[in-house]
Amino acid sequence: MASATEDPVLERYFKGHKAALASLDFSSNGKQLATASWDTFLMLWNFKPHARAYRYVGHKDVVTSVQFSPHGNLLASASRDRTVRLWIPDKRGKFSEFKAHTAPVRSVDFSADGQFLATASEDKSIKVWSMYRQCFLYSLYRHTHWVRCAKFSPDGRLIVSCSEDKTIKIWDTTNKQCVNNFSDFIGFANFVDFNPSGTCIASAGSDQTVKVWDIRVNKLLQHYQVHSGGVNCISFHPSGNYLITASSDGTLKILDLLEGRLIYTLQGHMGPVFTVSFSKGGELFASGGADTQVLLWRTNFDELHCKGLNKRNLKRLHFDSPPHLLDIYPRTPHPHEEKVETVEINPKLEVIDLQISTPPVVDILSFDSTTTTETSGRTLPDKGEEVYGYFLNPSLLSPECSPTTTKKKTEDMSDLPSESQRSIPLAVTDALEHIMEQLNVLTQTVSILEQRLTLTEDKLKDCLENQQKLFSAVQQKS
Repeated sequence: MASATEDPVLERYFKGHKAALASLDFSSNGKQLATASWDTFLMLWNFKPHARAYRYVGHKDVVTSVQFSPHGNLLASASRDRTVRLWIPDKRGKFSEFKAHTAPVRSVDFSADGQFLATASEDKSIKVWSMYRQCFLYSLYRHTHWVRCAKFSPDGRLIVSCSEDKTIKIWDTTNKQCVNNFSDFIGFANFVDFNPSGTCIASAGSDQTVKVWDIRVNKLLQHYQVHSGGVNCISFHPSGNYLITASSDGTLKILDLLEGRLIYTLQGHMGPVFTVSFSKGGELFASGGADTQVLLWRTNFDELHCKGLNKRNLKRLHFDSPPHLLDIYPRTPHPHEEKVETVEINPKLEVIDLQISTPPVVDILSFDSTTTTETSGRTLPDKGEEVYGYFLNPSLLSPECSPTTTKKKTEDMSDLPSESQRSIPLAVTDALEHIMEQLNVLTQTVSILEQRLTLTEDKLKDCLENQQKLFSAVQQKS
Protein backbone atom coordinates (compact mmCIF):
# COMPACT_ATOMS: atom_id res chain seq x y z
CA MET A 1 0.00 0.00 0.00
CA ALA A 2 1.24 3.48 -0.80
CA SER A 3 2.24 5.76 2.00
CA ALA A 4 0.08 8.76 2.81
CA THR A 5 2.51 11.17 1.17
CA GLU A 6 2.12 9.30 -2.11
CA ASP A 7 -1.69 9.28 -2.13
CA PRO A 8 -3.77 11.63 -4.27
CA VAL A 9 -4.82 14.79 -2.46
CA LEU A 10 -7.77 17.07 -3.14
CA GLU A 11 -6.33 20.57 -3.42
CA ARG A 12 -9.20 22.86 -4.45
CA TYR A 13 -12.87 23.17 -5.20
CA PHE A 14 -14.04 25.49 -7.96
CA LYS A 15 -17.61 26.76 -7.80
CA GLY A 16 -19.30 28.73 -10.56
CA HIS A 17 -21.47 26.47 -12.70
CA LYS A 18 -25.21 26.32 -12.01
CA ALA A 19 -25.81 22.79 -13.32
CA ALA A 20 -23.99 19.48 -13.76
CA LEU A 21 -20.58 19.39 -15.42
CA ALA A 22 -20.34 17.38 -18.63
CA SER A 23 -16.67 17.76 -19.64
CA LEU A 24 -13.35 19.35 -18.67
CA ASP A 25 -9.83 19.70 -20.04
CA PHE A 26 -6.47 21.11 -18.92
CA SER A 27 -4.52 23.57 -21.04
CA SER A 28 -1.19 22.33 -22.41
CA ASN A 29 0.78 24.41 -19.89
CA GLY A 30 -1.32 23.13 -16.97
CA LYS A 31 -2.21 26.63 -15.78
CA GLN A 32 -5.87 26.68 -16.85
CA LEU A 33 -8.86 24.37 -16.79
CA ALA A 34 -11.84 24.58 -19.14
CA THR A 35 -15.20 23.13 -18.09
CA ALA A 36 -18.47 22.52 -19.95
CA SER A 37 -21.82 22.32 -18.23
CA TRP A 38 -25.51 21.60 -18.56
CA ASP A 39 -26.05 25.29 -17.69
CA THR A 40 -25.09 26.00 -21.38
CA PHE A 41 -21.87 27.78 -20.35
CA LEU A 42 -18.17 27.16 -20.79
CA MET A 43 -15.93 28.31 -17.95
CA LEU A 44 -12.21 28.97 -17.95
CA TRP A 45 -10.50 28.67 -14.56
CA ASN A 46 -7.02 30.04 -13.79
CA PHE A 47 -4.96 28.38 -11.08
CA LYS A 48 -3.26 31.59 -9.99
CA PRO A 49 -4.49 32.93 -6.62
CA HIS A 50 -7.30 35.52 -6.88
CA ALA A 51 -7.47 35.12 -10.67
CA ARG A 52 -10.74 35.73 -12.44
CA ALA A 53 -12.75 32.96 -14.03
CA TYR A 54 -14.36 33.52 -17.42
CA ARG A 55 -17.81 32.29 -18.34
CA TYR A 56 -18.40 32.02 -22.10
CA VAL A 57 -22.01 32.58 -23.10
CA GLY A 58 -23.25 31.58 -26.53
CA HIS A 59 -24.43 28.00 -26.77
CA LYS A 60 -28.21 27.64 -26.63
CA ASP A 61 -28.31 24.22 -24.96
CA VAL A 62 -26.21 21.87 -22.83
CA VAL A 63 -22.47 22.05 -23.59
CA THR A 64 -21.47 18.40 -23.83
CA SER A 65 -17.72 18.52 -24.50
CA VAL A 66 -14.75 20.87 -24.34
CA GLN A 67 -11.09 20.55 -25.32
CA PHE A 68 -8.03 22.77 -25.64
CA SER A 69 -6.08 22.64 -28.88
CA PRO A 70 -2.58 21.14 -28.42
CA HIS A 71 -0.98 24.61 -28.50
CA GLY A 72 -3.61 26.05 -26.14
CA ASN A 73 -4.60 28.89 -28.47
CA LEU A 74 -8.09 27.53 -29.22
CA LEU A 75 -10.89 25.95 -27.22
CA ALA A 76 -13.41 23.67 -28.95
CA SER A 77 -16.87 23.01 -27.56
CA ALA A 78 -19.79 20.81 -28.58
CA SER A 79 -23.41 21.31 -27.64
CA ARG A 80 -26.87 19.85 -27.79
CA ASP A 81 -27.74 22.93 -29.88
CA ARG A 82 -26.14 20.93 -32.79
CA THR A 83 -23.20 23.29 -33.15
CA VAL A 84 -19.46 23.17 -32.57
CA ARG A 85 -17.62 26.34 -31.57
CA LEU A 86 -13.97 27.33 -31.61
CA TRP A 87 -13.20 29.95 -28.96
CA ILE A 88 -10.10 32.01 -28.34
CA PRO A 89 -9.62 31.41 -24.60
CA ASP A 90 -9.11 34.96 -23.34
CA LYS A 91 -11.22 37.83 -22.07
CA ARG A 92 -12.32 38.73 -25.60
CA GLY A 93 -13.50 35.24 -26.48
CA LYS A 94 -14.12 35.57 -30.19
CA PHE A 95 -15.34 32.36 -31.73
CA SER A 96 -16.07 30.55 -34.96
CA GLU A 97 -19.14 28.34 -35.23
CA PHE A 98 -19.52 25.12 -37.23
CA LYS A 99 -22.90 23.77 -38.30
CA ALA A 100 -23.05 20.45 -40.11
CA HIS A 101 -24.49 17.95 -37.63
CA THR A 102 -28.25 17.45 -37.71
CA ALA A 103 -28.56 16.37 -34.07
CA PRO A 104 -26.86 17.17 -30.73
CA VAL A 105 -23.06 16.99 -30.82
CA ARG A 106 -21.58 14.83 -28.07
CA SER A 107 -17.81 15.23 -28.30
CA VAL A 108 -14.92 17.21 -29.79
CA ASP A 109 -11.30 16.09 -30.12
CA PHE A 110 -8.24 17.74 -31.67
CA SER A 111 -5.59 15.69 -33.45
CA ALA A 112 -2.21 15.77 -31.70
CA ASP A 113 -0.79 18.20 -34.26
CA GLY A 114 -3.82 20.50 -33.94
CA GLN A 115 -4.60 20.37 -37.66
CA PHE A 116 -7.90 18.48 -37.41
CA LEU A 117 -10.96 18.34 -35.19
CA ALA A 118 -13.23 15.28 -34.87
CA THR A 119 -16.83 15.71 -33.73
CA ALA A 120 -19.31 12.97 -32.78
CA SER A 121 -23.07 13.39 -32.87
CA GLU A 122 -26.44 11.84 -32.22
CA ASP A 123 -26.98 12.02 -36.01
CA LYS A 124 -24.93 8.76 -36.01
CA SER A 125 -21.96 10.38 -37.72
CA ILE A 126 -18.41 11.48 -36.98
CA LYS A 127 -17.23 14.57 -38.86
CA VAL A 128 -13.67 15.73 -39.37
CA TRP A 129 -12.79 19.41 -39.84
CA SER A 130 -9.66 21.22 -41.02
CA MET A 131 -8.47 23.74 -38.45
CA TYR A 132 -6.16 25.54 -40.86
CA ARG A 133 -8.82 26.13 -43.50
CA GLN A 134 -11.65 26.19 -40.91
CA CYS A 135 -13.81 23.93 -43.07
CA PHE A 136 -15.58 20.58 -43.11
CA LEU A 137 -13.57 17.70 -44.61
CA TYR A 138 -15.50 14.42 -44.44
CA SER A 139 -18.01 12.29 -42.52
CA LEU A 140 -17.70 8.76 -41.17
CA TYR A 141 -20.92 6.74 -41.26
CA ARG A 142 -21.23 3.15 -40.00
CA HIS A 143 -22.79 3.50 -36.57
CA THR A 144 -26.49 2.71 -36.37
CA HIS A 145 -27.23 4.70 -33.20
CA TRP A 146 -26.05 7.86 -31.45
CA VAL A 147 -22.27 8.33 -31.43
CA ARG A 148 -21.20 9.36 -27.95
CA CYS A 149 -17.46 9.92 -28.38
CA ALA A 150 -14.74 10.05 -31.05
CA LYS A 151 -10.99 10.37 -30.39
CA PHE A 152 -7.88 10.62 -32.57
CA SER A 153 -4.97 8.24 -32.01
CA PRO A 154 -1.77 9.98 -30.84
CA ASP A 155 -0.31 9.77 -34.35
CA GLY A 156 -3.55 10.98 -36.00
CA ARG A 157 -3.80 7.93 -38.30
CA LEU A 158 -6.82 6.44 -36.54
CA ILE A 159 -10.05 7.56 -34.91
CA VAL A 160 -11.84 5.47 -32.29
CA SER A 161 -15.56 5.99 -31.71
CA CYS A 162 -18.22 4.51 -29.44
CA SER A 163 -21.96 4.43 -29.94
CA GLU A 164 -25.19 3.40 -28.33
CA ASP A 165 -25.35 0.70 -31.01
CA LYS A 166 -23.07 -1.19 -28.56
CA THR A 167 -20.03 -1.06 -30.82
CA ILE A 168 -16.62 0.58 -30.71
CA LYS A 169 -15.22 1.26 -34.18
CA ILE A 170 -11.71 2.18 -35.33
CA TRP A 171 -11.40 4.26 -38.48
CA ASP A 172 -8.48 4.86 -40.83
CA THR A 173 -8.24 8.60 -41.49
CA THR A 174 -6.40 8.02 -44.77
CA ASN A 175 -8.99 5.92 -46.60
CA LYS A 176 -11.95 6.99 -44.40
CA GLN A 177 -12.90 3.36 -43.76
CA CYS A 178 -13.85 1.43 -40.62
CA VAL A 179 -10.93 -0.96 -40.07
CA ASN A 180 -11.97 -2.61 -36.81
CA ASN A 181 -15.06 -3.23 -34.76
CA PHE A 182 -15.48 -4.27 -31.12
CA SER A 183 -18.98 -5.34 -30.05
CA ASP A 184 -20.51 -5.56 -26.60
CA PHE A 185 -23.84 -7.26 -26.10
CA ILE A 186 -24.50 -6.07 -22.54
CA GLY A 187 -24.12 -2.29 -22.55
CA PHE A 188 -22.65 0.49 -24.63
CA ALA A 189 -19.55 2.61 -24.09
CA ASN A 190 -20.07 6.15 -22.83
CA PHE A 191 -16.48 7.16 -23.53
CA VAL A 192 -13.45 5.72 -25.29
CA ASP A 193 -9.84 6.81 -25.77
CA PHE A 194 -6.39 5.66 -26.89
CA ASN A 195 -3.57 5.11 -24.43
CA PRO A 196 -0.60 7.50 -24.83
CA SER A 197 1.37 5.03 -27.01
CA GLY A 198 -1.60 4.43 -29.32
CA THR A 199 -1.43 0.64 -28.98
CA CYS A 200 -4.52 0.17 -26.80
CA ILE A 201 -7.97 1.63 -26.32
CA ALA A 202 -10.02 1.79 -23.12
CA SER A 203 -13.78 2.17 -22.77
CA ALA A 204 -16.09 3.42 -20.03
CA GLY A 205 -19.17 1.20 -20.04
CA SER A 206 -22.79 1.90 -19.18
CA ASP A 207 -22.74 -1.66 -17.78
CA GLN A 208 -20.38 -0.49 -14.97
CA THR A 209 -17.27 -1.98 -16.61
CA VAL A 210 -13.94 -0.65 -17.84
CA LYS A 211 -12.29 -2.55 -20.69
CA VAL A 212 -8.85 -2.30 -22.29
CA TRP A 213 -8.16 -3.73 -25.76
CA ASP A 214 -4.88 -4.17 -27.64
CA ILE A 215 -5.76 -2.96 -31.15
CA ARG A 216 -2.68 -4.63 -32.70
CA VAL A 217 -3.96 -8.12 -31.91
CA ASN A 218 -7.66 -7.21 -31.45
CA LYS A 219 -7.71 -8.75 -28.00
CA LEU A 220 -9.41 -7.80 -24.76
CA LEU A 221 -6.56 -7.36 -22.27
CA GLN A 222 -8.27 -6.19 -19.11
CA HIS A 223 -11.84 -6.13 -17.85
CA TYR A 224 -12.47 -4.23 -14.62
CA GLN A 225 -15.70 -4.40 -12.62
CA VAL A 226 -14.98 -1.93 -9.84
CA HIS A 227 -17.93 0.46 -10.00
CA SER A 228 -21.52 0.05 -8.82
CA GLY A 229 -22.87 2.51 -11.41
CA GLY A 230 -22.31 3.28 -15.06
CA VAL A 231 -18.80 4.50 -15.96
CA ASN A 232 -19.05 7.90 -17.67
CA CYS A 233 -15.45 8.91 -18.41
CA ILE A 234 -11.86 7.69 -18.32
CA SER A 235 -8.45 9.33 -18.59
CA PHE A 236 -5.02 7.77 -19.11
CA HIS A 237 -2.11 9.06 -17.09
CA PRO A 238 0.56 10.35 -19.54
CA SER A 239 2.85 7.48 -18.49
CA GLY A 240 0.25 4.99 -19.73
CA ASN A 241 0.57 3.08 -16.45
CA TYR A 242 -2.62 4.32 -14.79
CA LEU A 243 -6.22 4.90 -15.74
CA ILE A 244 -8.70 7.03 -13.81
CA THR A 245 -12.44 6.45 -14.10
CA ALA A 246 -15.52 8.52 -13.20
CA SER A 247 -18.82 6.86 -12.40
CA SER A 248 -22.47 7.49 -11.61
CA ASP A 249 -21.83 5.74 -8.28
CA GLY A 250 -20.24 9.03 -7.15
CA THR A 251 -16.64 7.84 -7.04
CA LEU A 252 -13.40 8.08 -8.96
CA LYS A 253 -11.24 4.95 -9.26
CA ILE A 254 -7.57 4.76 -10.16
CA LEU A 255 -6.40 1.55 -11.82
CA ASP A 256 -2.81 0.34 -12.01
CA LEU A 257 -2.68 -1.11 -15.54
CA LEU A 258 0.71 -2.78 -15.12
CA GLU A 259 -0.45 -4.74 -12.10
CA GLY A 260 -4.05 -4.98 -13.32
CA ARG A 261 -5.70 -3.84 -10.10
CA LEU A 262 -7.62 -1.06 -8.41
CA ILE A 263 -5.37 1.07 -6.21
CA TYR A 264 -7.49 4.08 -5.18
CA THR A 265 -11.15 4.91 -4.65
CA LEU A 266 -11.73 8.66 -4.36
CA GLN A 267 -14.78 10.13 -2.68
CA GLY A 268 -15.60 13.84 -2.82
CA HIS A 269 -18.51 14.37 -5.18
CA MET A 270 -22.13 14.38 -4.09
CA GLY A 271 -23.88 12.39 -6.80
CA PRO A 272 -22.77 11.05 -10.20
CA VAL A 273 -19.35 12.00 -11.57
CA PHE A 274 -19.53 12.67 -15.31
CA THR A 275 -16.03 13.78 -16.28
CA VAL A 276 -12.40 13.37 -15.25
CA SER A 277 -9.06 14.24 -16.85
CA PHE A 278 -5.36 14.17 -16.06
CA SER A 279 -3.32 17.28 -16.82
CA LYS A 280 -0.90 16.98 -19.74
CA GLY A 281 2.02 16.31 -17.39
CA GLY A 282 0.04 14.02 -15.10
CA GLU A 283 0.79 15.90 -11.89
CA LEU A 284 -2.86 17.00 -11.50
CA PHE A 285 -6.29 15.67 -12.37
CA ALA A 286 -9.73 17.24 -12.17
CA SER A 287 -13.25 15.88 -11.91
CA GLY A 288 -16.79 17.20 -12.22
CA GLY A 289 -20.33 15.93 -11.94
CA ALA A 290 -23.91 16.47 -10.90
CA ASP A 291 -22.97 18.51 -7.80
CA THR A 292 -21.83 21.38 -10.13
CA GLN A 293 -18.39 21.51 -8.47
CA VAL A 294 -14.96 21.11 -10.05
CA LEU A 295 -12.53 19.17 -7.86
CA LEU A 296 -8.80 19.64 -8.50
CA TRP A 297 -6.57 16.85 -7.22
CA ARG A 298 -2.80 16.41 -6.97
CA THR A 299 -1.73 13.02 -8.29
CA ASN A 300 1.30 12.30 -6.03
CA PHE A 301 1.40 8.52 -6.67
CA ASP A 302 3.29 8.80 -9.97
CA GLU A 303 5.13 12.09 -10.13
CA LEU A 304 7.17 11.98 -13.30
CA HIS A 305 7.94 14.23 -16.22
CA CYS A 306 6.55 12.50 -19.28
CA LYS A 307 8.22 14.48 -22.07
CA GLY A 308 10.91 11.89 -22.68
CA LEU A 309 8.42 9.07 -22.33
CA ASN A 310 6.03 10.68 -24.80
CA LYS A 311 8.83 11.17 -27.33
CA ARG A 312 9.66 7.50 -26.97
CA ASN A 313 6.00 6.56 -27.46
CA LEU A 314 5.70 8.69 -30.59
CA LYS A 315 8.49 6.69 -32.20
CA ARG A 316 6.36 3.56 -31.81
CA LEU A 317 3.10 4.82 -33.27
CA HIS A 318 2.52 2.26 -35.99
CA PHE A 319 0.96 -1.19 -36.09
CA ASP A 320 4.20 -3.14 -36.59
CA SER A 321 6.10 -1.59 -33.69
CA PRO A 322 7.82 -4.11 -31.40
CA PRO A 323 6.43 -4.74 -27.91
CA HIS A 324 7.50 -2.28 -25.26
CA LEU A 325 7.51 -2.49 -21.47
CA LEU A 326 4.61 -0.06 -21.19
CA ASP A 327 2.52 -2.19 -23.57
CA ILE A 328 2.69 -5.32 -21.45
CA TYR A 329 -0.61 -5.85 -19.69
CA PRO A 330 -2.27 -8.98 -18.31
CA ARG A 331 -3.36 -10.98 -21.36
CA THR A 332 -6.69 -12.29 -20.05
CA PRO A 333 -9.98 -10.56 -19.18
CA HIS A 334 -9.71 -9.32 -15.63
CA PRO A 335 -12.98 -9.06 -13.64
CA HIS A 336 -11.76 -7.29 -10.53
CA GLU A 337 -12.59 -8.70 -7.11
CA GLU A 338 -11.78 -6.43 -4.18
CA LYS A 339 -9.52 -8.86 -2.33
CA VAL A 340 -6.29 -6.88 -2.64
CA GLU A 341 -5.64 -3.83 -0.55
CA THR A 342 -6.85 -0.56 -1.99
CA VAL A 343 -6.84 2.94 -0.56
CA GLU A 344 -10.10 4.83 -0.14
CA ILE A 345 -9.79 8.60 0.13
CA ASN A 346 -12.63 10.80 1.33
CA PRO A 347 -11.33 14.38 1.43
CA LYS A 348 -14.42 15.60 3.31
CA LEU A 349 -13.32 13.46 6.24
CA GLU A 350 -9.57 14.00 6.01
CA VAL A 351 -8.94 17.51 4.72
CA ILE A 352 -9.22 20.37 7.17
CA ASP A 353 -7.72 23.39 5.38
CA LEU A 354 -9.24 22.80 1.96
CA GLN A 355 -9.06 25.77 -0.39
CA ILE A 356 -12.49 26.48 -1.85
CA SER A 357 -12.32 28.81 -4.83
CA THR A 358 -15.30 30.88 -5.85
CA PRO A 359 -13.42 33.45 -7.98
CA PRO A 360 -15.03 36.54 -9.48
CA VAL A 361 -16.65 35.47 -12.74
CA VAL A 362 -16.56 37.59 -15.90
CA ASP A 363 -19.40 36.82 -18.32
CA ILE A 364 -18.27 36.78 -21.95
CA LEU A 365 -21.33 37.41 -24.14
CA SER A 366 -21.48 36.81 -27.87
CA PHE A 367 -23.72 37.77 -30.77
CA ASP A 368 -25.31 35.28 -33.17
CA SER A 369 -23.92 35.40 -36.69
CA THR A 370 -23.35 33.26 -39.77
CA THR A 371 -21.66 29.89 -39.56
CA THR A 372 -19.24 27.58 -41.26
CA THR A 373 -21.12 24.64 -42.79
CA GLU A 374 -20.11 21.52 -44.70
CA THR A 375 -19.92 23.50 -47.93
CA SER A 376 -17.77 26.42 -46.77
CA GLY A 377 -14.06 26.80 -46.19
CA ARG A 378 -11.51 29.48 -45.43
CA THR A 379 -7.86 30.01 -44.70
CA LEU A 380 -6.84 30.48 -41.10
CA PRO A 381 -3.58 32.14 -40.07
CA ASP A 382 -1.43 30.29 -37.58
CA LYS A 383 -0.81 33.01 -35.03
CA GLY A 384 -3.33 33.69 -32.28
CA GLU A 385 -3.27 37.46 -32.69
CA GLU A 386 -3.97 37.10 -36.40
CA VAL A 387 -6.95 34.93 -35.58
CA TYR A 388 -8.56 37.82 -33.67
CA GLY A 389 -8.48 40.08 -36.69
CA TYR A 390 -9.40 37.24 -38.97
CA PHE A 391 -12.63 36.49 -37.15
CA LEU A 392 -13.61 40.15 -37.41
CA ASN A 393 -12.41 41.20 -40.86
CA PRO A 394 -14.79 40.22 -43.70
CA SER A 395 -12.32 41.46 -46.31
CA LEU A 396 -10.18 38.39 -45.64
CA LEU A 397 -12.95 36.06 -46.79
CA SER A 398 -13.50 34.68 -50.23
CA PRO A 399 -17.11 35.04 -51.51
CA GLU A 400 -18.00 31.40 -50.86
CA CYS A 401 -16.72 31.44 -47.30
CA SER A 402 -18.78 32.25 -44.27
CA PRO A 403 -17.14 32.16 -40.82
CA THR A 404 -18.80 33.36 -37.69
CA THR A 405 -17.78 36.92 -36.95
CA THR A 406 -18.53 37.13 -33.27
CA LYS A 407 -17.59 39.61 -30.57
CA LYS A 408 -17.88 39.71 -26.80
CA LYS A 409 -19.44 42.50 -24.83
CA THR A 410 -16.50 43.67 -22.77
CA GLU A 411 -14.93 46.95 -21.94
CA ASP A 412 -12.63 46.43 -24.92
CA MET A 413 -14.78 47.25 -27.99
CA SER A 414 -11.99 48.74 -30.06
CA ASP A 415 -11.95 45.82 -32.53
CA LEU A 416 -15.49 46.42 -33.74
CA PRO A 417 -15.55 48.01 -37.21
CA SER A 418 -16.96 51.53 -37.35
CA GLU A 419 -19.76 52.60 -39.69
CA SER A 420 -17.25 54.25 -42.03
CA GLN A 421 -15.34 50.95 -42.31
CA ARG A 422 -18.35 48.94 -43.41
CA SER A 423 -18.18 48.67 -47.17
CA ILE A 424 -21.05 46.17 -47.61
CA PRO A 425 -24.55 47.71 -47.94
CA LEU A 426 -27.18 46.50 -45.48
CA ALA A 427 -29.39 45.05 -48.25
CA VAL A 428 -26.51 42.92 -49.52
CA THR A 429 -25.77 41.75 -45.99
CA ASP A 430 -29.40 40.69 -45.51
CA ALA A 431 -29.35 38.87 -48.83
CA LEU A 432 -26.15 37.03 -47.89
CA GLU A 433 -27.60 36.02 -44.52
CA HIS A 434 -30.68 34.66 -46.30
CA ILE A 435 -28.46 32.69 -48.68
CA MET A 436 -26.53 31.28 -45.73
CA GLU A 437 -29.76 30.16 -44.07
CA GLN A 438 -30.73 28.36 -47.26
CA LEU A 439 -27.27 26.79 -47.44
CA ASN A 440 -27.67 25.55 -43.87
CA VAL A 441 -30.96 23.88 -44.81
CA LEU A 442 -29.36 22.41 -47.93
CA THR A 443 -26.41 21.13 -45.88
CA GLN A 444 -28.70 19.37 -43.44
CA THR A 445 -30.67 17.83 -46.33
CA VAL A 446 -27.49 16.55 -47.99
CA SER A 447 -26.32 15.11 -44.66
CA ILE A 448 -29.59 13.20 -44.22
CA LEU A 449 -29.46 11.94 -47.81
CA GLU A 450 -25.86 10.83 -47.25
CA GLN A 451 -26.96 8.80 -44.22
CA ARG A 452 -29.82 7.18 -46.13
CA LEU A 453 -27.54 6.37 -49.06
CA THR A 454 -25.06 4.70 -46.70
CA LEU A 455 -27.81 2.58 -45.14
CA THR A 456 -29.12 1.64 -48.59
CA GLU A 457 -25.65 0.58 -49.70
CA ASP A 458 -25.28 -1.57 -46.58
CA LYS A 459 -28.64 -3.25 -47.19
CA LEU A 460 -27.79 -3.82 -50.85
CA LYS A 461 -24.48 -5.36 -49.85
CA ASP A 462 -26.25 -7.71 -47.42
CA CYS A 463 -28.75 -8.69 -50.12
CA LEU A 464 -25.94 -9.48 -52.60
CA GLU A 465 -24.11 -11.55 -49.98
CA ASN A 466 -27.29 -13.52 -49.19
CA GLN A 467 -27.95 -14.03 -52.90
CA GLN A 468 -24.42 -15.33 -53.37
CA LYS A 469 -24.87 -17.76 -50.46
CA LEU A 470 -28.17 -19.02 -51.93
CA PHE A 471 -26.56 -19.42 -55.35
CA SER A 472 -23.68 -21.37 -53.84
CA ALA A 473 -26.08 -23.60 -51.90
CA VAL A 474 -28.09 -24.36 -55.06
CA GLN A 475 -24.90 -25.18 -56.97
CA GLN A 476 -23.79 -27.57 -54.25
CA LYS A 477 -27.15 -29.38 -54.25
CA SER A 478 -27.15 -29.69 -58.03
